[in-house]
Amino acid sequence: MSKNRTIGILIFDGVEELDFVGPYEVFTMSNEAHGFEGREHPDTVLLISETGGPVTGAKGMRVEAHVSITDAPKLDLLLVPGGQGTRREAENEKLLGWIAQHAAAEWVTSVCTGALLLCAAGPARGKRVTTHWGFIEQLRQRGEALEVLENIRYVRDGNVVTAAGVSAGIDMALWLTGQMHGQDHARLTQRLMEYDPAPPYSAAV
Repeated sequence: MSKNRTIGILIFDGVEELDFVGPYEVFTMSNEAHGFEGREHPDTVLLISETGGPVTGAKGMRVEAHVSITDAPKLDLLLVPGGQGTRREAENEKLLGWIAQHAAAEWVTSVCTGALLLCAAGPARGKRVTTHWGFIEQLRQRGEALEVLENIRYVRDGNVVTAAGVSAGIDMALWLTGQMHGQDHARLTQRLMEYDPAPPYSAAV
């Protein structure tokens, strides 16, 4: 089960920051967890933009990509985040074509409205998917997915895994880490992150 993988996270102008930063933290913390378990087994985690240049997120975060889509290596896992920028990128044939090339990857995933791009590009067409609650009806109206589920954190259909909005991407990424490296490793990764959600009002003491 456990092997070295190349994980690519797409970023673009208008990307929702936590959609990609959350999973990036999970996958890179997983690399650190391997060390805690007494072995060196790092995955390669790359931020990929269309041109390889920096992007500006939906909330103004400026982020440098590691590589462009042209220079990116073959990916074992592709993650497509959401954000307002997905509406523009859904018309970007070059980017959609690149996403389509990864349809046979071990895992093809999205967070939030990133499901729009997976549907538009092809990997999620005819699949059961989810997205941010505010985009459920719009994605249904496109008629590309077999079913758009709501009130669920993430949905798997074959090698396609789609997560609901923003923080749900962390849950999905931890599940994927368990699929790739085992549940005990995923639990250690979760513990190292101090990720044990307790919404502010229920956590008040």
